Amino acid sequence: MKRQLKYILITIAMVLTTAATGWAQNRQEVPERNPQSKFAIKKVDFDHIKEVTSNPNNAYYYPKLLKAYNSNDTTLSIEAWRNFYYGYTFQEDYNPFRESVYSNVVEQLYYKQPHSRAECDSIEKYAEKSLNDNMFDLNQMNFYIYVLKEKKKHARAAVCQYRLDRLIAAIMSSGRGTKEEPWVVIAPEHEYNIINFLGFVATDHETLEGGIDYIKVQPVAGKSAEGFYFDISRMMQIAALKFPDI
Repeated sequence: MKRQLKYILITIAMVLTTAATGWAQNRQEVPERNPQSKFAIKKVDFDHIKEVTSNPNNAYYYPKLLKAYNSNDTTLSIEAWRNFYYGYTFQEDYNPFRESVYSNVVEQLYYKQPHSRAECDSIEKYAEKSLNDNMFDLNQMNFYIYVLKEKKKHARAAVCQYRLDRLIAAIMSSGRGTKEEPWVVIAPEHEYNIINFLGFVATDHETLEGGIDYIKVQPVAGKSAEGFYFDISRMMQIAALKFPDI
């Protein structure tokens, strides 16, 4: 079963590698930024996260975090964002392979640039529907930001950009992308979101022992990185429990 799960993850990875263009294009529209730079690296303790996000009396009780997220609360600490992101794996509807039925519609429209007003309206409509289905689809969030900017809805775009930056910061604060301190992700596409956000393009994917992925990247002038490590063990654990026949 584990081999089958690994095969599924590698297949997803191959598809996601071809979808990096949107992130690369949108990065050119915003100033260079590193959401990780202000936050300390902290190892993910899933036992602790389960404890605090399931306790109604705790500030990080998951329904409280979700309510704050949906109300566009910009006062949440990075610790709250960490618990929100990783705490999702303890929620009933968590599926590491979750994909909205609307996501393909958005991608097909997005890659037909330039866009007419009607096409922008459709991208906005279906990206919003897609995010309602899967709030941690960072690709759809990126497309949504793009179209909001195109339609001059700058306030809404800024809110969505804030969400995206904080989610990326939460992931990057889990490690350094090294073998000793890999970044912890809860969805396979988030590996590529991080790589593309940093300005790299993935060239190869290797699944190692212990639930670790290694993704090689194209050389970039002025940067020494050859690849990055990601911890997908929690994701594979839940996939094995929820999809035992895979």
